[in-house]
Amino acid sequence: MFILVTVLIMIVALVLAFIILVQNGKGGGLAANFASQNQVMGVRKTTDFLEKATWVLAGAMVLFCLFSSALIPRSSSRQLTPNTTNTEVPSVPTNNAQQNTATPNN
Repeated sequence: MFILVTVLIMIVALVLAFIILVQNGKGGGLAANFASQNQVMGVRKTTDFLEKATWVLAGAMVLFCLFSSALIPRSSSRQLTPNTTNTEVPSVPTNNAQQNTATPNN
């Protein structure tokens, strides 16, 4: 499933890049090439379509990226805490004078 979402992200990114490159900030781009009178969509409608397609693809990209972060494969054999079964407890040095605290009864 993660691979499918990754492929969809790549496809959306390529189409989004193409649509952005086709647009022109001054009203040209793809819309300027279709300036004849006999076209089905006018220049304004083509610009509107490209702008809406940009927003839809950008939103789809955000959703796919959020969805893919939930699908990232995680291995269950990886431990986050160190293994404590093989560790040795360090011995605390003791003073011999403190060990023999019992006093002889005279």
